[in-house]
Amino acid sequence: MSVTRAVTRRRHVLTLAGIAVGLWVLLGLTSLSRGDQGGQHDRMGDPVLAGFSQTRAEAQRIRFTLDDDSYTLVRSASGWLLEETGGYPIRPDRLSDLAGGLETLTFDTRRTDDPYKHDRIGLGDPTEGGNGALIEIFGLTGDLENSLIVGRKNDTLYVRAPDQGQTYRAHGTLPPFYNRRAWLDLDIINIDPSAIRSVRIMDSANRMLYLRRAEGSDARSFRPAPPNQDDPLISRLAASTTALAVTRLSPTDVKPASDLVSEPIARHISETFDGLEIDLHAYREPTGFWVTLRAVEAGEGARRAEAINEKAEGWAFRITDYDFQDFTPAVTSIVERAN
Repeated sequence: MSVTRAVTRRRHVLTLAGIAVGLWVLLGLTSLSRGDQGGQHDRMGDPVLAGFSQTRAEAQRIRFTLDDDSYTLVRSASGWLLEETGGYPIRPDRLSDLAGGLETLTFDTRRTDDPYKHDRIGLGDPTEGGNGALIEIFGLTGDLENSLIVGRKNDTLYVRAPDQGQTYRAHGTLPPFYNRRAWLDLDIINIDPSAIRSVRIMDSANRMLYLRRAEGSDARSFRPAPPNQDDPLISRLAASTTALAVTRLSPTDVKPASDLVSEPIARHISETFDGLEIDLHAYREPTGFWVTLRAVEAGEGARRAEAINEKAEGWAFRITDYDFQDFTPAVTSIVERAN
């Protein structure tokens, strides 16, 4: 009797297993047959931000919140500014790209609605350590008009509402916004190395050095010039590196010069063959390395200096440690000096 029961039980188990396998196969075939329609939804092709054209015209503030940073674009009487810099102007082209991109952004296929998978497509809540970017647009009265979490994976955009788990692939383009530097016009000086005639430096020990080269000469041909013509040159490379430093100026951030809390530790004055001077002061601040600069140009047509000063006057610019060393070398690292 026990053998018969065992055989019967085995047959039941095999039958149930066969049914289970059949169901899985059927489910798989059904999934495959509906694969193209799996992401379809009623909002396909609709604007992600409905009515954004009106919001765009009335927007006063645009706030970006990231996991490791946040910043705000603010409309002012003189144009749009980056609030966290103390009011430095932003690039109009980037703002236009953002506004146009948000206005034309449309829903594509539906993606996951599982909050645990949001980070896989860049849509994690940044206020909770996620990797998405929360964009909030405030109108005339200061009220929140639109909010959206945007994510990128490779070249694809994904979106979701901050209070909803459902995610969507989006069709459209948006400018870079994961780093606030992308909004700042920090291309202040554009001078070719061949244009630099001379440099005068004062180092942290108040030692002065004047270096000069002849027009058309090699970039490494800077030599000590009066009153330093008798100082033996130690390194041609060290001389040319500091002499041409201004041509490589590439700030990473900006703040009002009035916010500097230290005194300048060095000065670096570059002069071009056609009479443009860039007077730069270097500061070692608690927050990093910063410089201020002012351009001087003789003659009635001094438009280059004016253009530089329009961007630079009243501001301090953060630079890398590497660039800071180029602007602040010790004179004794370039020439031999008895005292």
